[in-house]
Amino acid sequence: MTKACTYTPAFAGVPAGASASPSQSPSQSNNSRTILIAGGAGFIGSNLSRRLIARGDRVICLDNLQTGRSENIAALIQHPNFAFILHDVVTPFRLRGPIDQIYNLACPASPPKYQNDPLHTFKTCIFGGMNLLALAREKGARILQSSTSEVYGDPDCAMQSETYRGLVNTVGPRSCYDEGKRAAETLFYETHRQDGVDVRIARIFNTYGPRMDPKDGRVVSNFVVQALSGVPITIYGEGLQTRSFCFITDLLDGLMALMEADTDLDTVNDPVNLGNPGEFTMLELAQLVLQMTESRSRLTFRDLPKDDPRQRRPDITRAKALLDWAPKIALAEGLLPTIAYFGKELSQMQTAQLSATQNLQSAGGYLQ
Repeated sequence: MTKACTYTPAFAGVPAGASASPSQSPSQSNNSRTILIAGGAGFIGSNLSRRLIARGDRVICLDNLQTGRSENIAALIQHPNFAFILHDVVTPFRLRGPIDQIYNLACPASPPKYQNDPLHTFKTCIFGGMNLLALAREKGARILQSSTSEVYGDPDCAMQSETYRGLVNTVGPRSCYDEGKRAAETLFYETHRQDGVDVRIARIFNTYGPRMDPKDGRVVSNFVVQALSGVPITIYGEGLQTRSFCFITDLLDGLMALMEADTDLDTVNDPVNLGNPGEFTMLELAQLVLQMTESRSRLTFRDLPKDDPRQRRPDITRAKALLDWAPKIALAEGLLPTIAYFGKELSQMQTAQLSATQNLQSAGGYLQ
């Protein structure tokens, strides 16, 4: 059995509970909490970290940086209310000090990323979930599991509500993620039922916005990066499959509302869909991206990958009733800052590449 690693979170270099000068002490109010975000260097996790810190909470970011990016949290490292721990949730671990809430966002979420090491993806869902639930039990913390719309598989209904049981292939290329997330929901449900751990389960639909990885492999990042780069936009199949796109700030509102929801609310521990019901075909998304980027990229068509869902559209009736939550940002509105972000990212990547080439030339290593 693997021995658990034990960490003492260091906020801006100051371990929790250690004495520090006033300028180094975490600026924690009486109402603030210490919150662990597993997968905190990822797209959603790094945005959530900023939101929680702005609220006055202390954030512990736990990430193995397999798909999370150090760039996403670079500006937070010296913040007095932020601590980073490099660790893979698959491996057992312990944390010293109090933990009030845990967000489990630890798992690759795009097909190219989670298919790169399918066994590790599945272990992250199961073993990672077990390790975080053990921590929640030990600390008396509330824990939120980031599940996914992929639990619905390739649905045969127009809108997917939480009561829909899905149409999923257990032995396909997407199964490591789909089935891993489905099993994790069972794990969280049974831990709540048997051990009384306060769990929340968010079924997250397609989300986009700043701090996505330009090489992520999801459709919004793919289309925008391809359009800005002037290369053909890749459409799979005929482009008639649909997705629903939720802007990151709307999703954060939903996640935090679910985490803060009153424990006395009926079925608060059951899954809740979080997404934007606006539905777009891939062709519609591509045309909108081309229009907004003023790109001359053409469309190129490839075979539809196996088990690629034909439709994604959340029924958010439960989220509205339980959380008084609904998304506010329309797709075109959310694409504006997203395109600006990717434009900056590509510019920085080009600058870095040019600098590397120049350094190679000056070192005499450039082949003419």
